[in-house]
Formats: sequence, C-alpha cells, structure tokens
Amino acid sequence: MAAHNFKHALFCAVITLIIAYPIMGLDLGGGTLVPADTSVVISVVIGAIVVFLFQLFRDNILGTLGSLPRVNPLAGREPMPQAKRLKLETWVLTGFIVLALFWPFVASRGAVDLATLVLIYVMLALGLNVVVGLAGLLDLGYVAFYAVGAYTFAMLSQYYGVSFWVALPLGAILAALFGLVLGFPVLRLRGDYLAIVTLGFGEIIRILLNNMTNLTGGPNGIGGIPEPTLFGMEFGWRVKEEGNTSFHETFGIAYASEHKIIFLYLIALVLAVITALVIRRLMRMPVGRAWEALREDEIAARSLGLSRTAVKLSAFTIGAFFAGFAGTVFASKQGFISPESFVFLESAIILAIVVLGGMGSQIGVILAAIAVTVLPELAREFSEYRMLIFGAAMVLMMVWRPQGLLPMRRTHIELKAQE
Repeated sequence: MAAHNFKHALFCAVITLIIAYPIMGLDLGGGTLVPADTSVVISVVIGAIVVFLFQLFRDNILGTLGSLPRVNPLAGREPMPQAKRLKLETWVLTGFIVLALFWPFVASRGAVDLATLVLIYVMLALGLNVVVGLAGLLDLGYVAFYAVGAYTFAMLSQYYGVSFWVALPLGAILAALFGLVLGFPVLRLRGDYLAIVTLGFGEIIRILLNNMTNLTGGPNGIGGIPEPTLFGMEFGWRVKEEGNTSFHETFGIAYASEHKIIFLYLIALVLAVITALVIRRLMRMPVGRAWEALREDEIAARSLGLSRTAVKLSAFTIGAFFAGFAGTVFASKQGFISPESFVFLESAIILAIVVLGGMGSQIGVILAAIAVTVLPELAREFSEYRMLIFGAAMVLMMVWRPQGLLPMRRTHIELKAQE
C-alpha cells in the first residue's frame, strides 16, 4: 500500500511539473523565449512538493479532516425538532430582511451597490437551487436565462421605450419560456449528459447574442439602459422621459446620486424576498415534494405515478423565471450589458453558491451568496489568486462538509401508534 501511494504521489507531482512547465519557460520577451523568474520556478517546485506530500499521506490527511467535526461540541447533538427549526428559520429570515431594510441608510454608497449585487446573486442562487438542489438536475447553462432577462429589458427599452416595470415581468416570462424549451430535449437525460446539454445551451445563447449584431449590438453590447422610476419620478439630475418628474424636485430635497442606488437596492431586496417566499411555499406544496422525489429516485417517483415530464419542466421553468427577474435588475443596475457579462464562469459561480450553501437549503444559499460575493471585495489584495482560493475552498468543503454550510433538513412525519 505504501509503495502504491508513493508511485501515485510521484506521478501526480510529475504531472504538476508538466502542466506548470509553460509558466516556467514561455515568457516572451523581445520575440525570444526568456526563462521565468526564480521566484516563479521556486513556487512551481514547492507546489509539486506539496502535491507529492498530500498524495503520499492522503489517507492520513483525509482521516484527520474527517475527524475535525468531532471536536465541535455541537456535532453530536440531537436534531432540532421540526416545528422549532421552522420557527427559527422564519425568525432568521425576518432578521435578514429587517437588517437589509436599514442597511442602505447606514452604509456607504459602495456598500449599498455591493449589497444590490449580493441580492441579484441571491435570486439567481435560489432559482438554481430549485433545479439542482430540489429536483437534482445539474444545470451548467443557467446563466443563459439570466442573459435572456437582461437582454429582454435592454432591447425593449432601446427599440420600444419600454419601462423597467413593464419589462420586469416580460423578462421573467420570456426566460421561463426558454427554460420550458430547454426542458423538452433533456427529459431523458441525467447526470453528466444533462450537464453537457445545458452547458451547450448556455454557450449557444451567448454566441447568438454575440453574433446578432443588428439586434443585440454584438460584442459592443447595449448601453443607455434606463433606471427604474417611482410612479413616474426619475432619480437623475435631469428628467429624460417626457411627462416624468424628478424625485428630488417632487419632494423638495437636494439632489443626491445615492437616491437611485438606494431605490434599486430596495427593488432588488423586494424581488429577492418574493423569490424566497414563493420558492419556500412551493417546497411545501405537492410540486416541491415531486421535485425531491425525482431527485432521490426517478424510477421510484415514476412508479408512484409522478409525471417525469411535468416535474422536470416545472423545475426548469420556475428556476428560469427567477433568473429572468435577476437579469432585468442587473441590466438596470449596470446600464450596459454585453455577452461577456454572461460567460460560463457566472454559471459556475452560481452553482458553487448552491453547493456551498447546501443544496435545497434557502438560508444556506443566502449565506453562501453573501460570502462568495462579499469576501473577494474585502480581500482585493488577493484578487489575482481569487479563483485559486475559491477552488481550494470548494475542495475543502467537499472533503470536510460535503452537505454544505447549512444542509437542508428533511421533513419528518410522525404517525401515532394506533391502539
């Protein structure tokens, strides 16, 4: 066994050196190959040594990591009663909402803008949680529905002058239709095959947006996307649309650019709360039970009379609907969108949020969305190593706590003994 571990560890170290070879010797300077700096070579060698030692003592390391939860004094506690847990979750979500309502009035403009982005990712993660966490359908092209919602608002506002409030439901409905269309080809697919098809769908949407230059602007994107108004009141210094009024003049207050940031944040907060409440309600309805049944065992679910077609299509459609919501808010927030805003990395980040938070768990997904979005902003000096740290965190989570930060608790039904 020791000899096998040594050969495997040596093989992994050699592969690491081979993969890292271009980093050490492909630095072009003046048209000629220039060896990399000594520090780069040392870093690569140290990395290969770390890989070798990890693979050599992998069983011991993983065994130690597996025993870490036992150090936690709460690890062996009895599960919380279901009624108490549901009440605690309700109070926690209520606390989040109350804190979020006061946040824009005590935080800086940059913090409020970042919080709006967090809420957009919360909507996206909650929508993907329906598809991946509840229905068990691995979707790697979820960003496509996000793009549909954003481009729906952008094109409607550019060509027809449609406002944010009219485009919001239209973008969500159109994204849901795309989810319904995607659902039909993948009815018989699962696992890796399903992931490949959804990945291809996401790339098809991005390439179409990139190539349809006459309609979408292609790589140049669409700019000048309007901001939402409040009963015809605009938050800019000057009124852009005829017939509207300005917010600061209507209320007789001084103009402040923070007003539109706060208003857009509150819109994102309301939509995120609606998303959470609707999905929470659906989870307790028969459709939610059908999603979970399909996730656990598709054959058993079909034997119970559940329609695989209806269950899968409902999951894709509802998940895409809330992605359309998020896309519309994102387009209004940025004022400019392009196909580069909807690359595969976005789908990977949203999926990672669902996995880190705990598939099926709403509170866990919300916490993970906050962590994934805020932590990189707090550690800007490590921005070059963002994806490396992100990948390492994912690996550690899968080893130490594969069920996620706050895993979903199953609903238990107790039957009283009959006399």
